[in-house]
Amino acid sequence: MNDMTGIPSRLGLIGRRSLLIGAGGLAATHLGAPYIGKASAAEPIKIGMLWAKTGTIVDQSEYLAQGGFLALEQLNNTLLGRPAEIVWLDEPNPQGAQQNAQRLIDEHKVVGLIGGALSSNALAISAVAKRAKIPFVAANAATADLTGKSCNKYTFRLQPPVDVHARVLAPYVLEHGKKWYLLTASYAFGQDIKASFTDYLKQAGGTVVGADEVPVNTPDYSSFILKIRQARPDAVIGGIAAGDLTTFLKQWNELGMKGRIPFAEISIGDTDIWGVGADAATGIFTKTWYFNNPNNTAEDKAFAAAYLKKHNRPAADKAWMGWFGMKSLLESIELAKSTAAPEIVGALERWTTREGDLSVKYRDFDHQMLRRTVVVETKPKITDRWDYFDAKANLPRSAAEIEPIFGTRQQIGCTMDGV
Repeated sequence: MNDMTGIPSRLGLIGRRSLLIGAGGLAATHLGAPYIGKASAAEPIKIGMLWAKTGTIVDQSEYLAQGGFLALEQLNNTLLGRPAEIVWLDEPNPQGAQQNAQRLIDEHKVVGLIGGALSSNALAISAVAKRAKIPFVAANAATADLTGKSCNKYTFRLQPPVDVHARVLAPYVLEHGKKWYLLTASYAFGQDIKASFTDYLKQAGGTVVGADEVPVNTPDYSSFILKIRQARPDAVIGGIAAGDLTTFLKQWNELGMKGRIPFAEISIGDTDIWGVGADAATGIFTKTWYFNNPNNTAEDKAFAAAYLKKHNRPAADKAWMGWFGMKSLLESIELAKSTAAPEIVGALERWTTREGDLSVKYRDFDHQMLRRTVVVETKPKITDRWDYFDAKANLPRSAAEIEPIFGTRQQIGCTMDGV
């Protein structure tokens, strides 16, 4: 989820990109009108992309965007035999994300949306997609509400929700003991983590010995770390994202806590741990994807190789998520043989790909993608500037366990009301 040390600044790059859109970098003011009939056959099909260009999430967003652009480039920047472009706008906050989603629909006439680097932004974009009746792929957000009580016909989510990550990670944390301390962000992602791990620990007969909710962009975690030290838990459960997690782990090491109390968190981003640095990095985590996972499919390995060749660095998990989410949308447009929103939504509901014995797809009743989750642990000795993790397992191991671990219709509480 986070920033990186030793990696060139993203802000200048993103600033330049803010003036450009599409795989070819065309000026936004030069885009044509939407396709209508044969007379406009040369007009491009446009996909709207909403990833942050400012704030603590920009490092993740750069990778998410690069993955999306690569997915379209691999189709030769064409869809349905026509030119295709990506229009990338900012998501500075939920209100800004909502406004820019509406701009993409009204001004740029996009046929679909992808974005939502933070859960709060994804929920805001989802509301626009529902109102405008246009497909939206949320590739990064993990809040349960997105495919739960706030679900709608037009929203599809790639990232497993928080409770799925928790069910996968919690058994590993229990190996260290049943007294946990929770340090979570004071917004949807952190609040979901707090609720999920508290429920799991209660069922396991454990005790929460302390819990703090912290604001986004907290610069100093020393007071929280001192409270954790005094509480002497068996493990710390983190629920802070992006640059905040990087900051915390650096200070955790500086205050001598690395190796003293195990730290665990769900959905770690490669940029998060790269920003911590090899000396301070520690923890056991879940991930949606890891570039050096020996269980990666041949297609994933081909993506990793293509990304490395293009960008001269390994693909962060967010690059894969941007690529895979965009790939599902682009392939669904081809499957639909149409740019009409109802046809694309129907194609997304039918879209599937194989990962070993598992059919990866968006589940029909809540549009949650069903995939395995990777459990990783920081290497005892990190010698590569990019490869920080040992992949412990892809879970659940049995394809038959996928549906149960993602929850039943009744547990999820999704009612599709966006038709």
